[in-house]
Amino acid sequence: MVRTMPRMLLAAAICLAALPALAQTYPSGPIHMIVAYAPGGTGDVVARIVAQPLSIALGQSVIVENRAGASGAIGARSVSTATPDGLTLLVGQTAEVSINQHWVKDLNYDPDKDLMPVALLAVVPLALVVPAKTPANNMAEFLTSLRKDKLTFASAGKGTPGHFAGEMLKAKTKGNLTHVPYKGAGPALNDLIGAHVDMYFPGMPAALPLVKSGLVKVFGVSSAKRSGIAPDVPTIAETTGMKDFDFTLWAGVFAPRGTPPAIVAKLNTEINKVLNDPETRKKLTEGGTDVDPMSVAQFHGFVQRESGKYNAIIKETGVMNE
Repeated sequence: MVRTMPRMLLAAAICLAALPALAQTYPSGPIHMIVAYAPGGTGDVVARIVAQPLSIALGQSVIVENRAGASGAIGARSVSTATPDGLTLLVGQTAEVSINQHWVKDLNYDPDKDLMPVALLAVVPLALVVPAKTPANNMAEFLTSLRKDKLTFASAGKGTPGHFAGEMLKAKTKGNLTHVPYKGAGPALNDLIGAHVDMYFPGMPAALPLVKSGLVKVFGVSSAKRSGIAPDVPTIAETTGMKDFDFTLWAGVFAPRGTPPAIVAKLNTEINKVLNDPETRKKLTEGGTDVDPMSVAQFHGFVQRESGKYNAIIKETGVMNE
């Protein structure tokens, strides 16, 4: 046993020495960033803003792919089982990372065990939007309609922050609301524009262009504070008196479990450089997102806190995943 110790120490030293070299040779090919929802949603918008400058920084193509379905579970699962070489990454959002494990029975992946937090990309409030032809012109008028009429609300999928925001609004106002889930923000917004549903809580980046073009009306934001990009839009908490109404959607990069720490560290460093680049930051903030780069450890803590929060919200609303 004593004779084997020097060999073990030598092997460990070789492995540690190899980590910097691994980071220097990474990436060895194109990087695929998987968005677990249809094109047009918040994660998709953020991913495409970040992908181009990141590809320049890493010297390889960064390709954004959409794998929608099951409130993000299909895309998340595909990344969790991918080769842990840093070439397949998940642009994970609130649902598939911090909600599904509390919400979906027999989930075929474990976010805590199968995915490694790499970097936070953006945090955004949700916007309560309605079709342009909706008779109500503000939140007070809409609340009156909410209590007396049978209305529908869209979401990007069951168990997404927009779903829970709608359910919380329904519970607090005693509104007659029926949930209509979609496979992503894009399809939901299309049906909202066509007035096939009555309201929706998409992320601000997806909603703002439609508000500016007059295709939808915005009555409030879901976060505790007003959005910096739309300071004139009140919060739902302000207009309804629901002090605990606070929903945000975030997007971050995750790698399959087992990805070498050197690769995770390099990705975190390069992504944060991209986020701090004035041009990229401007694009993200003008799109309605808050940019707050974090270390790997900070992002891991953030994800854990979000998981605990939504577990409590699920219990409070009493909404079941049917």
